[in-house]
Amino acid sequence: MIDPTAKIGESVSIGEYVVIEENVIIADHVTIGHHVVIKKDTIIGQYTQIGDLSVLGKPPSSNKKMRRKTEKDLEPLIIRDHVIVGCNSVIYREVKLDTGVFIGDLASIREKVIIGEDSIIGRNAIVETNTKIGKRVTIQTGSYITADMIIEDEVFIGPCCSSSNDKYMGKGNFMHQGPVIKRGAKIGNNATLLPAVIIGENAIVGAGSVITKDVPANKTIVGNPGRIIK
Repeated sequence: MIDPTAKIGESVSIGEYVVIEENVIIADHVTIGHHVVIKKDTIIGQYTQIGDLSVLGKPPSSNKKMRRKTEKDLEPLIIRDHVIVGCNSVIYREVKLDTGVFIGDLASIREKVIIGEDSIIGRNAIVETNTKIGKRVTIQTGSYITADMIIEDEVFIGPCCSSSNDKYMGKGNFMHQGPVIKRGAKIGNNATLLPAVIIGENAIVGAGSVITKDVPANKTIVGNPGRIIK
């Protein structure tokens, strides 16, 4: 089903059972897989590829227990040129995917997220709301990127990394702030980053480490709790 208000460019390939809602804009040479749902107002740049069964531009929802309430009037999802979105991915409204971004299968990207040029979001990774990811960042399979997080350019995050943004776990007395990972830092697989920690430029966090305090630039830290290797 294609809404008559949608604008579709030249040489666009659309699979079977695709739903394209009102005011969607799709540029030239886009490929859309089977059973894709593109929600209203979404903008897709040229030469982008959308995998089967993905949902683009999904509006958020919440219940009365959630501290973070659903925002109204969110901006549309914007996908720039040459982006690849894998199968079964869900990307919300007010997300901006810059040129050359790669989104793996089964990924989830919440609202108010920016992802910079040529960055990679791996298979089954989750990026929560209000997070900024820089250019040429790699986030590997199964990682959890919490809300309110900042990841600068050239960062590498290994598989199954976990981060958090609520120091007192739902008590409501801590302003949500995820970790800040500075340019060029590297995070090993299965590392855990606690709320508001700062990982300095070019720092290295070893696999399985639990980071409870800031990590200085150009240092390597390992263990639980994390300790600097001299």
